[in-house]
Amino acid sequence: MDRLTVKPINPTKRELRAFVDFGVDLYKGNDCYVPPLRFDDVNNLLPDVNPAFDFCEAQSFMAYRGKKPVGRITGIINHTVNKRTGKSDLRFSNLEFVDDAEVCDALFKAVEDWGRSKKMTSIVGPMGFTDLDHEGMLVEGFGELGTMATIYNFPYYPAHMERMGFKKDVDWVEYKMTVPDRVPDKYLRIAKIVAEKYKLRTLHYKKIKDLARDYGQELFQLINRAYDGLYGYSPLTQRQIDYYIKMYLQILRLDCISIIVDDNDRLVGVGISMPSFSRALQRANGRILPTGWWHLLKALRAKTDTVDLMLVAIAPEYQSKGVNAMLFADLLPNYIKAGYSWAESNLELEDNANVQLQWQYFERRQHRRRRAYRRPL
Repeated sequence: MDRLTVKPINPTKRELRAFVDFGVDLYKGNDCYVPPLRFDDVNNLLPDVNPAFDFCEAQSFMAYRGKKPVGRITGIINHTVNKRTGKSDLRFSNLEFVDDAEVCDALFKAVEDWGRSKKMTSIVGPMGFTDLDHEGMLVEGFGELGTMATIYNFPYYPAHMERMGFKKDVDWVEYKMTVPDRVPDKYLRIAKIVAEKYKLRTLHYKKIKDLARDYGQELFQLINRAYDGLYGYSPLTQRQIDYYIKMYLQILRLDCISIIVDDNDRLVGVGISMPSFSRALQRANGRILPTGWWHLLKALRAKTDTVDLMLVAIAPEYQSKGVNAMLFADLLPNYIKAGYSWAESNLELEDNANVQLQWQYFERRQHRRRRAYRRPL
């Protein structure tokens, strides 16, 4: 057998393309794996592109058998989160490897040695730079089609984590829900009562650029407020907010967005969803060129049977007051009109009862579970 080596990856487009390509090619032929946009994953690891490098350090590694790539991993130190929590955590991310204990151990040794050189005392993951990156290793639901917002991995991954002595830190759960053929009466009643009691209303835009102009900044500021107490949350900086507005708001569909404001036009709630890109990304194999753009554009405009619920953010002072009912009373007619049969909840912490209560009027099943693992260095 060829000798195993692990090499650090320089943050250049050339080396990072090979790093990203390995993570996609490993799943060739797997019908549940949804590849990322390759260029997006490359950009995420470029310090001169990703504004998270303003407060993070990162180092990626690849493992080779001879000249053949057999694994990869990224170590991330989020100094903002470590300062907020008082911990010295090394995050691991972008973990992919063949089913080989020697490969797995060598990858973790390389990233942990780097973390120790930076005075880190524990390792946790998979977690990205911030909560807008992929996080959580799949531990249940290996036979379910993934989404563009989540990680897919083989069943042997968690087995190796346990073999190496990693323990559960937190779990996230996901639900697949049936889109009803009409808005539940209880949602309508609650939405009406909440709107009248707190003087709230929904806003509707005809152009995404107008929404971005009026509420783009406030939207991400609301996310910072709403998510601040969640596990491992890294507050978005102004540079990150500007970056995400430019990169992602322009691809959203207005009929999949709900905006709720108070009587002073201040944003108090937002729901953002998208038609499922899972099959389109599979057909494109994560590439925009030569024809990937067509598959993605078709998914954005054409009919699909599933809508992905990307995020719901409610201002802290309005949480647990029924504002979620206003969001879905607004969105469900659009889902029904678009012909969606299913909705994917995406990640929510297993102990976040407030979030899970918003699905109580839907037929649903918990079909995936993800885990962040931890062990001392």
